[in-house]
Amino acid sequence: MKKILILMELNSAQREKLEAAGAGAVLRFSLPDRVSEDEVQEADIIIGQPKAEMIRASERLELLQLESAGAGAYVVPGVLNEKTVLTNATGAYSQAVAEHALAMTLMLQKNLHLYRDRQRAARWQDLGTVSSLAGSTVAVVGMGDIGGYYAGLVKNMGAYVIGVKRRLSACPDYADELVLTEKLDKVLPRADVIMSALPNTSATRYIYTEESFRHMKDSAIFINCGRGNAVASGTLYEALSRGEIAAAGIDVTEEEPLPENSTLWSLENLIITPHVSGGHHLPATVDRIVDICAENLHAFLNGGKLKNVVDLSTGYKT
Repeated sequence: MKKILILMELNSAQREKLEAAGAGAVLRFSLPDRVSEDEVQEADIIIGQPKAEMIRASERLELLQLESAGAGAYVVPGVLNEKTVLTNATGAYSQAVAEHALAMTLMLQKNLHLYRDRQRAARWQDLGTVSSLAGSTVAVVGMGDIGGYYAGLVKNMGAYVIGVKRRLSACPDYADELVLTEKLDKVLPRADVIMSALPNTSATRYIYTEESFRHMKDSAIFINCGRGNAVASGTLYEALSRGEIAAAGIDVTEEEPLPENSTLWSLENLIITPHVSGGHHLPATVDRIVDICAENLHAFLNGGKLKNVVDLSTGYKT
């Protein structure tokens, strides 16, 4: 009888859904900060995010179903046994993260962050012209579920959307053109808004360099709701402080939490949120996560096809 370890905070309905999907197996519920290494080592299937160091390439572990879309910590050599199947929760976070990125985009285009600063200082001040998504060019770097959702939102508001991805495919209806990631520097000078939804992989770390920002328009807005290590904090600070781009909104940073002494905190043309666009902040996201986990659990136990299988060599969904 399979032993299933579920490391998620769930309500009764969500728990019952997973219990139904795992019928015939032994289910144990815990949380990542409470579970013991012995419990991790005894599991045939784990749903959730155990500490990577607890797994230690367990020969018993057959399936690790993450509740996150990112899988970076688990594709490091030595964490998983080569026989372990890794699946993630791609698709669950697209609405929440894309809406957060859109909110940042509009705040920066309309100077709302600056007006809020002046409100606190009781200053009635007209800050002049603003920009619009209508008629603008938006580069979406990372056209997975999150990037695709954001692309659809801004295209519906009148933007011309350039999708940047690592493998070309047929252009979806929510984009106007697709470009390979290796051509990113050709796209950056065209974009009024650059939205980064990249995962954490060896190919995406520090993909935005000093040269990348020099390629951008000085009126450009940079949004990062993917992973913080896509750009070094110092590189972003220099680009913003020197006026190489107009503004940025980031939900992720190179180091998290962002240190109190980081120079990024001092920038008026930067909006920072503490990695809250995803997670469980939108209640509907948790329901989507549980649906994916339940579907994959049932499929794995009954010989069905799994969704969101992660390629351990790239960190991307296959």
